[in-house]
Amino acid sequence: MTVIEVSASKNYQVLISEGLLGSSGELISGLVKGKTAVIVSDDNVFPLYGERVKNSLEKSGFAVMSFVFPHGEKSKSMAVYTELLEFLLSNRLTRSDFLVALGGGVVGDLTGFAAATYQRGIGFIQIPTTLLAMVDSSVGGKTAVNLENGKNQVGAFYQPSLVICDPNVLSTLPKDEFLCGCAEVIKYAVLFSEEFFGELMNTPVENQLEHVIKTCVTMKRDIVKSDEFDLGLRMLLNLGHTVGHAVEACSRFTVLHGQAVAIGMCVIARSAVKRGYLSNDDAQRIVSLIEKYSLPTMAEYPIDDMFSAALSDKKASSKDITIIVPRKIGECELVKIKKSELIDWMKDGGVK
Repeated sequence: MTVIEVSASKNYQVLISEGLLGSSGELISGLVKGKTAVIVSDDNVFPLYGERVKNSLEKSGFAVMSFVFPHGEKSKSMAVYTELLEFLLSNRLTRSDFLVALGGGVVGDLTGFAAATYQRGIGFIQIPTTLLAMVDSSVGGKTAVNLENGKNQVGAFYQPSLVICDPNVLSTLPKDEFLCGCAEVIKYAVLFSEEFFGELMNTPVENQLEHVIKTCVTMKRDIVKSDEFDLGLRMLLNLGHTVGHAVEACSRFTVLHGQAVAIGMCVIARSAVKRGYLSNDDAQRIVSLIEKYSLPTMAEYPIDDMFSAALSDKKASSKDITIIVPRKIGECELVKIKKSELIDWMKDGGVK
């Protein structure tokens, strides 16, 4: 089993190994004081893995309840968040009890934000069931829900007590969802490691799952340690996200997050070439790797709509927005531009 120690406002471990799901109760039992657990999941994941986690928790002496909501980005909302809080209160959950986020990024974000705010803070465990959540969103303590006009606009930094990654659960993940996780994996390679980039080009992610998860989590662990609250270096992890969030919004969230991030990385890579930040060779390598994993590379929405959606990005101040620009594969930088200039960056990146 791979154990990665995360040092933040709350220290915790990320555990990575095949077969951990069935041992989740035992792994959690020494970390919490309460005896009641609420599994929070969606209607895709819970039928697959809910009973296995429930049985493991009960075997370790916990009373277990479940809160299951409709899958999809639309459920990452204030309405479902409120329903979850009312469920916890009606079942008399206390601050000694805990939540278990069993699912992908939507489940983890929603559960984490509820945990951060219910009775001013209740413990929670992340059990990610998508590649994207394993390599990125389950680690680092970012929790949030969406508003009607903006993604992740209401949230909190709140670290889990434990993250349990069982690569076996990825066998039931739909292909598109798995490839979305690959987009985030590619993002880490572009940000931090040309060597890792080469590994992804030469060996499919599915053939090196534990290594890929360990590599990405270790990279994120180091960033979180240096900038837990996203005031500097951690903003690098938003590579592809400014344009990506605009793609998601314009598609009314029919384009998956990882697909949108892939498009965002390609747009910023092309624009970086035209503006002298990145070599054309490296930009082509980035686009080629994204294409190798059957991910989209072009935005199909009108540039005016994309620009309008991007202006609601939470990384924007009143006048400026920070974008992440590749210098070379394995090295990126934060570039602050005026909001009005973003439309030109989009044009240079191929948005029409």
